[in-house]
Amino acid sequence: MGKQVYIIHGYGASPSNHWFPWLKEKLLADDHQVSVLHMPNSSDPKKEEWLKTLTNKIKDLDNNTYFVAHSLGSITLLNYLEQLDPLPDFGGFILVSGFSEQLSSLPSLDPFTVKKVDNQKIISATNSRVVIAAKDDYIVPFQLSENLSKQLDTSFYPVKKGGHFLEDDGFITFNLVYDILNNMMKTV
Repeated sequence: MGKQVYIIHGYGASPSNHWFPWLKEKLLADDHQVSVLHMPNSSDPKKEEWLKTLTNKIKDLDNNTYFVAHSLGSITLLNYLEQLDPLPDFGGFILVSGFSEQLSSLPSLDPFTVKKVDNQKIISATNSRVVIAAKDDYIVPFQLSENLSKQLDTSFYPVKKGGHFLEDDGFITFNLVYDILNNMMKTV
């Protein structure tokens, strides 16, 4: 039985960027359903619009539902999950270069982080939680991703060299994400 995977891109990106198309193809080949969500106005993102997109696109959140979110997509996903009442148990998530604190380099994204997320609510809804971060990330400081991992009590995968895991950093494939997700979906 295939799983439903939602891939949520970040700031300035689209579903056709970076490693998202590759991951989608790999998962489709494994008979999973995959949606790479197209987030509106990604170069000038508005929290309300991004949350609305998730609300409209994510159907039937349950134990067969998994998320892979990159950068701004991570905090957007957490904000979305937190506002669900009740938040049903779901499969799990992988947050790549995620953050929950202000990015001094991108003050326009402050609305996404201004309200602290109820981490406990999200933790209690799923057992499979992973954060991946590169020590040389030049957009989201490594420390912020590590903080996020602690807040959400996730497994943490530090990568020595990966930058922000963008095409420009050489990431048109991302085996680490694929392998972790595969293990997650098998252990249920």
